Amino acid sequence: MSRPTKQAPERGDARSRLLEAARDVVRAKGFAATSVDDLCRAAGVTKGAFFHHFDSKEALGVAVAVYWAETTSAFFAAAPYHDHADPLARVLAYVDFRRQIIAGRLEEFTCLVGTMVQETYDSSPAIRDACGASILGHAETLVPDIEAAMRQHGLADAGWTAESLARHTQAVLQGAFILAKASDRPDFALESVDHLKRYIALLFQKPKQEGMQG
Repeated sequence: MSRPTKQAPERGDARSRLLEAARDVVRAKGFAATSVDDLCRAAGVTKGAFFHHFDSKEALGVAVAVYWAETTSAFFAAAPYHDHADPLARVLAYVDFRRQIIAGRLEEFTCLVGTMVQETYDSSPAIRDACGASILGHAETLVPDIEAAMRQHGLADAGWTAESLARHTQAVLQGAFILAKASDRPDFALESVDHLKRYIALLFQKPKQEGMQG
């Protein structure tokens, strides 16, 4: 998920500044390569302030995953794709919105929790679970619209569920971010999102009726 961006480090208290610094630095460098010193420098706080708020770097990792979930939830809740009356239009507009925010530097549009979970899924179950809650929690926000679209298009017995399609959208987006990083080509992420939209549209197309055979 994405995409809250940088704020001036002097804003807010030390804890907020550290969370904002972690959000930005970890997306740029990765969790393992980001040191406590890096975070303190970016946040403009002392190491003492860091350990006043967080017992360890792992504790900061959990906290920033929760912070990411909270801030991105507000960001997506206010997004314009919710304004469509038709549920399928809302789902497709969500994909369009995700495409629109793939802009700028890689660290500005790629996903913090997707970045962290790839590094920590085995070494830090606490961070893994916090990242999973963020990604899967966001997927859950799509389920009501997908369910409504399925009812509208007569897909109650489609052989797949709204929950599975919601999770698939996140799998494509996270994979798109990986491709963009691996190639240093944001356009590779854009083409993946375009394929996702085509795939969803095809799922909801009514099958063509076969002609009468003589």
